[in-house]
Amino acid sequence: MTTTAPTRRAAVLGHPVAHSLSPVLHTAAYRALGLEGWQYAAFDVTEDALEGFLRDVDLGWAGLSLTMPLKQVVFPLLDHVEPLAQAVGAVNTVLIGSARCGVTLTGANTDVHGLVAALREGGAGVGQPVASAVVLGGGATAASALAALAELGCPAPTVLVRNLDRIGPLREAVARMGVSPSFEELEREPTVAALAGADAVVSTMPKHAADPWAEALTAAGVTPRGVLIDVVYDPRPTALSRAWAAAGGVVVSGERMLLHQAAEQVRLMTGRPAPLAAMDEALSAALRTPAAAAGLG
Repeated sequence: MTTTAPTRRAAVLGHPVAHSLSPVLHTAAYRALGLEGWQYAAFDVTEDALEGFLRDVDLGWAGLSLTMPLKQVVFPLLDHVEPLAQAVGAVNTVLIGSARCGVTLTGANTDVHGLVAALREGGAGVGQPVASAVVLGGGATAASALAALAELGCPAPTVLVRNLDRIGPLREAVARMGVSPSFEELEREPTVAALAGADAVVSTMPKHAADPWAEALTAAGVTPRGVLIDVVYDPRPTALSRAWAAAGGVVVSGERMLLHQAAEQVRLMTGRPAPLAAMDEALSAALRTPAAAAGLG
């Protein structure tokens, strides 16, 4: 008698979400792991629609990946939140388990894992702790960057932002994490000096927001000594990444963070070590498509 493997579902939720590469990564993992019946999809879900979506989740679901703008608004909808996600103030993973009365939803954060692994690919924190670091931007991803840099040995990086009056949530996350960054406003010459002199730089600024600092870096004619990761990967490469590489610095592309955070999600959702090589191969193939080349990947 032939039996059919039960279907397990997972998905990425966000708005917009059509460009997400998460389905490519997770589907490649399921295939490599031989997980028949596992499916991964993308659903365009707004902040207002999130509660209704989660209400319909049942034990056929293994987990959910969350992208913007859902990483903060999900908190009151969860039954449990893991300590790292609570401290950072961002949930990008929802794990679905059983409870006496139905399902239980647990929030986790794999962005920190993704950043740590990606920075290590570039040599940051390998052999010796990161002594100095800079984070560009003060939004939700900046908190994950601070947690990642602390894990790599730098609990007191410099955070450069456009407006010090608008980083209240980041300051709250800093207090919860117990790290001690210094906060400064972006200024042309001091910013370039800080970037070039750091062991690691994480840009969390929105699309094109870091372009002026790319131009300033090129104009300054300095050679960066550390590793840069720009978490934005649209366009590919970003202006800052191009300028950094042209000046002789080491660049880790933003999709490496995407790969590693997805691998950790696969481990959490399936209980199996993620097949990183298969996921990496699928990601590379997807990024070679015309859509990805046009900045839609």
